[in-house]
Amino acid sequence: MTKQQANWSPYDNNGGTCVAIAGADYCVIAADTRMSTGYSILTRDYSKIIQLADKSVMASSGFQADVRALQKVLAARHLIYQHQHNKQMSCPAMAQLLSNTLYFKRFFPYYAFNVLGGLDSEGKGCVFTYDAVGSYERVGYSAQGSGATLITPFLDNQLKSPSPLLLPAKDAVTPLSEIEAIDLVKTCFASATERDIYTGDKVEMLVLNASGIRREFMELRKD
Repeated sequence: MTKQQANWSPYDNNGGTCVAIAGADYCVIAADTRMSTGYSILTRDYSKIIQLADKSVMASSGFQADVRALQKVLAARHLIYQHQHNKQMSCPAMAQLLSNTLYFKRFFPYYAFNVLGGLDSEGKGCVFTYDAVGSYERVGYSAQGSGATLITPFLDNQLKSPSPLLLPAKDAVTPLSEIEAIDLVKTCFASATERDIYTGDKVEMLVLNASGIRREFMELRKD
């Protein structure tokens, strides 16, 4: 008789897709609202986006229990920063904090794939993309999650980001206007929803610019 081994994992993948695009004076961050496990949909209305500071927003896919734990740690660290410095954390500073927080847990990682977006000290849009253990890079656009393999080639084709190896270094911002970027994000999700069963129901978009933060929604396929 063969011995049966219990195959338990502390992790799950709840699916979903996150996209961010940085422009000259704006940043668009979007994520769908479906949360799944296996072939089951747990909820159709779960926000994967959190505002960490006045000019910093994070979207996360992966294991949503770990994402929620990570969000709580970042909120606590940001509160300590505010008490010590009497100001909000900038987006590049929040990017470094997120990297440090993920790297600290590298031997039992948060199973979370994050994209952080916002405005830097000059008012330019910035997007930072991460792996699960804190390696990060400032880019002009990024996609994470179950639909990232479908959306990234499309964004590469439409936006053609300059290589970080080119000298002199070029700004990693997209040439699109804010309205064009929002339309591009909507097209990304409408397309990914057709092919990825873990992306769907609704897309939530946050637009950051000099006048503040605006939230928009668009319905996606429910099947």
